[in-house]
Amino acid sequence: MTSRKALVRRPSPRLADGLVTHIDRTPVDAALALRQWEVYVVALRAHGWETVELPPLDDCPDGVFVEDTMVVHRNVAVIARPGAESRRPETATAEEAVTGLGCSLNRIREPGTLEGGDVLKIGDTVYVGRGGRTDGDGVRQLRAALEPLGARVVAVPVSKVLHLKSAVTALPDGTVIGYPPLVDDPDAFDRFLPVPEESGAHVVLLGGGKLLMAASAPRSAELFADLGYEPVPVDISEFEKMEGCVTCLSVRLRELYA
Repeated sequence: MTSRKALVRRPSPRLADGLVTHIDRTPVDAALALRQWEVYVVALRAHGWETVELPPLDDCPDGVFVEDTMVVHRNVAVIARPGAESRRPETATAEEAVTGLGCSLNRIREPGTLEGGDVLKIGDTVYVGRGGRTDGDGVRQLRAALEPLGARVVAVPVSKVLHLKSAVTALPDGTVIGYPPLVDDPDAFDRFLPVPEESGAHVVLLGGGKLLMAASAPRSAELFADLGYEPVPVDISEFEKMEGCVTCLSVRLRELYA
């Protein structure tokens, strides 16, 4: 049987010193962020996910956004090379973790850059946002790593937000969801559903039609409920101040064999 594991890393006390690019910097409550992260982890566990906590990196303010360290397809982990140089030390411990879980490894190598938040997988289609943190060479290297596994890698533009998954994610049926003012090209996706709030564009598929999402998007939650899904809201306000969302706080490993 396949396993459901999620890599997580507790937030650094220096979270407020992390990078922001498309929003204004606002005060962050580090103690509240830790409590919110703990609730996020409990929500994953409550819905059948085994969490694997990576070693803390107190000197890496953005380290909690662990999704950016890799892209996992089937049993292959492609270790990222972040476009932000300050984030590159985050990948070593993430690599150790997936090696311990039995993943085969590949890497994005210099001079290419790629961050996991720029990658949206829908079945065997892998959308990659080419923009600020992921460049053309990173896209080419990811394509070379994943196409032999049967994946189709599709590059899409990203200019209005930090990462592709800051703009769009997907529902269990493969429909891409996004907040239209922040999506460069909705026509890049086979099916696109607009949502009424920016944070409503971000969902983590927990299984069984349950969607982990930010509590700051109640109208989007109503929309998903009307479509037959079950929203599972969590408050991640302190991470939203740092351009974070529910997807970037974990790496979900769905296709490893237990």
